[in-house]
Amino acid sequence: MRTVGLAWRAGSHLDAGQAIVSLTTSPAAPRTPSVTTSRAKLLRQTAFAHTLRACQLFSGLPPEALETIAQLCMPRRLAKGDFLFHEGAPAAGFYVVQSGAVNVHRVNAAGKEQVIAVFRAGQSFAEAALASAGGYPANARAVEESAVLLVPKAPFLDLLRRSPELALRMLGAMSVHLRELVGRLDDLTLKDVESRLAHWLLKQCPLPLTDASAEIRLGRTKRVLAGELGTVGETLSRTLAKWRSLALVRVKGSSVTVINPLQLDALLRRNLGD
Repeated sequence: MRTVGLAWRAGSHLDAGQAIVSLTTSPAAPRTPSVTTSRAKLLRQTAFAHTLRACQLFSGLPPEALETIAQLCMPRRLAKGDFLFHEGAPAAGFYVVQSGAVNVHRVNAAGKEQVIAVFRAGQSFAEAALASAGGYPANARAVEESAVLLVPKAPFLDLLRRSPELALRMLGAMSVHLRELVGRLDDLTLKDVESRLAHWLLKQCPLPLTDASAEIRLGRTKRVLAGELGTVGETLSRTLAKWRSLALVRVKGSSVTVINPLQLDALLRRNLGD
């Protein structure tokens, strides 16, 4: 707001009573800390609600419910390689990925890492910890710089008790994860790495399979994919190199093109003895 002030000065070169009018601008009143904090909190919770809305677990919930859950959320930022939790650690709650990727895995007695799944933006994980008094059943590590939301266990369980609809959605999400795990176990029972990789690539190809080439973006490093397939990066690279020499695939950066999905399917069937 601009204010006008009259400044009267007497000088040898001014007649008495001559006025000099000066215009001054008064500074805007500073925002109080409480207003700034409240606005930042509102923006943060709006961002949390947006993340929750994109998650299958919460899709379809009314805005009021999302806002209530968003108020419970606690953000975590992870550098590449940071652990979110370790197997057996007390379960603080479950997580929703905002950005980046989190590798959930276990380590066997021989020290070999077995990847259970890699979770990306919009996906939730560790919901099973809500139904168990024990700790987390696996490890979680960021495979790239990531941001996640922790939905804390105790207040969320209180919310579930008051909301049967949300409780049913939780059961649905857990059943989806269970089906994924069963499917992963089926994949790992395939007798060799070549069959596992062929099966994984074919699942990414459009159905029905044709002889038209299909480009597949891995969405993960080859090392992470190797872990998901129960092998190591060197073995995966050797398999892809072999298939390149047979004109089955082309590899460029983080994408693999299956030149003829029907031929790769035939290879898989021969390996399985079909």
